[in-house]
Amino acid sequence: MILLLSFLPNNHNSYLALRKTIKESASNFEQADGTKCQITQSLLPTLSFEAVLEVDISGCLKLPLEDAIDYFSNSFPFLRRVKAAYLLNFKMTTLYRLIQKCSLVSEVDITVDVNPLISSQLSVISSSSAVVSMAPNRAYFVGDKFSMTSLYHLGPSPSNITKLTLEGRSDVCDSHIQYISKFCASLCYLNLKGCISVTDVCMANLIRRCTKLQSLLVCHTSFGMNSILALCNASPSFSNSPSAQFGKRPLDSLASNLQLLHMGGCKCADEASLLELLSQNQMLKSLCLRDTNLADSALCSFSGSLLEVLDVSNTMISGAALHHVVCTNPGLKCLNARGCKNLFQPENTKKEAKISSSYSCEELFIELGKTCRLEEIALGWGLSYFSLQALKPAILSLRAMTVCLGGTLPEDSLRLLPTTCPLLESLVLYFQVISDCMIINILTSLRQLRTLALCYCFGDISNSSFNLSMPNLRILKLERVTPWMTNNDLVLLARNCANLVELSLLGSKLNSDAQCIISHGWPGLISLHLEDCGEVTENGVSSLFNCIALENLLLRHNGSGIQRNFILEAASKMPMLRQVSLDVCDAKEGDFDLPDDADRYSLRIVKIARCKSTRCNVGSHFADTTRKPVHRETLVLVWNSTNVVRTVVKERL
Repeated sequence: MILLLSFLPNNHNSYLALRKTIKESASNFEQADGTKCQITQSLLPTLSFEAVLEVDISGCLKLPLEDAIDYFSNSFPFLRRVKAAYLLNFKMTTLYRLIQKCSLVSEVDITVDVNPLISSQLSVISSSSAVVSMAPNRAYFVGDKFSMTSLYHLGPSPSNITKLTLEGRSDVCDSHIQYISKFCASLCYLNLKGCISVTDVCMANLIRRCTKLQSLLVCHTSFGMNSILALCNASPSFSNSPSAQFGKRPLDSLASNLQLLHMGGCKCADEASLLELLSQNQMLKSLCLRDTNLADSALCSFSGSLLEVLDVSNTMISGAALHHVVCTNPGLKCLNARGCKNLFQPENTKKEAKISSSYSCEELFIELGKTCRLEEIALGWGLSYFSLQALKPAILSLRAMTVCLGGTLPEDSLRLLPTTCPLLESLVLYFQVISDCMIINILTSLRQLRTLALCYCFGDISNSSFNLSMPNLRILKLERVTPWMTNNDLVLLARNCANLVELSLLGSKLNSDAQCIISHGWPGLISLHLEDCGEVTENGVSSLFNCIALENLLLRHNGSGIQRNFILEAASKMPMLRQVSLDVCDAKEGDFDLPDDADRYSLRIVKIARCKSTRCNVGSHFADTTRKPVHRETLVLVWNSTNVVRTVVKERL
């Protein structure tokens, strides 16, 4: 109401009456949830903002969503785009209400953080779930029998939704997808990344109904053979038998019209189905096959020539197969092939006829340098000084470079990066040899650098590497490269990198005063990771609460002084905090209190690692052996709109 009052001109005929009512009802605003607000809506004028096309209410936890949607429909008659990310109380029924009330809306984004348990193969020790009760600002749909069931059977008119993002929504199930497939038939873009409760059969049915789909993001879902069959067959009445359908290639299949397909981590798709799918993707511009069963035969069957983005990381493809794709896609701008251990190893004896038997590993880089103009690249195995030289023509406009395990760039190559890639904005190095001279040269020459990550690198660097102003740097990760770092060095870093929004330090000699340095030096941090950083939390956590913009916080092995109620306190004092990662080793009382839904605030994910002590023999001349903490297990709590899932895994997350 106060916000609305600020919009009204002083001479508006409702202004005085509304102002008087607000003053009389001031006591009603003392409750944070707004349930005592008694202002009569009849006093409020309906203001129309016809120029408003987009509304972003991401992270607005206290906003009564149903009332907000009513206001949107009245005040923004030409609203086209709605973003409501990181709101777990934005349920699917809320989405249906939005679709009905704001009939012109064509794009909706209700993203939440993806469940960390689905991004890799994990050893689950135990798992359980419990229903949570959302506590909205007022009762949902008071006096309105609005539900998914009634909506589905009442049959509302088809919506204008063409772009829908449901990323991370593990609470989305088959019944929700059935509604979307029935009333959002005009979908061109659909993001279901991390929607683990949706079955392959249901996705296949949606694909058959939404025949205008051009962009499909289904990473880490059950997307498999049924969905691929639906993409590869034009007829909606094809059988469910894979053997009966693969091999038939209709010219009007949905796969032939896709421009974006991201299916990273979809292990349900076998090699044969991937081969069939890729053979029909003539129009693809962006393709992600990360962590899939991709093999050379499938990649060589790719029929497109318009690729701009290709991600084949952590697959078993060879350099020869990748070379084939590069040759036929000269417009490639982004290539991610990290973790491909077979990329530059001797090829298999069984090869596709398309691939020349005389192929050598250097041909891939030569072809990239000759054919493409890359903007982003991530490579590991096979990357060397000679391959970087061959790449030179292709990376003159490079903006992001990641060198991973298996790649070996000598110091001379790294020192020449500012000349080779003068437009670099992001540089990430894993397991490379670095030095002060190299880092100073990079930071001095690449003045537009926004991201710098030095992770598990070798060589000796000192604080002189960061003794120069870097106002453009936004993300800095120093992991196992600065064991000498003290509070004084951190002060220097804060002075020279004043605009950081993400900071990760792993391995240093900080003490509890570092909290104050961080909160004063970078009050706008949204991500902070501190691990093995001396005694930062030896006396508990206090000053870090001043970093009220934090969304992601990791504190591990920094001193056993963190208070028992830390998670609850952090959630209440950091309103944007969605992810917290801790270690029981740092708990002052040996454990942490876990939040329930009422005091969770924005929290979506909590990870608590637990260690065990092992004996470390330091020699028979010592009377006692020392004990070293070794990881044992990780407790992961993940909330969604309906329940909280509690899982214990062996891995350290």
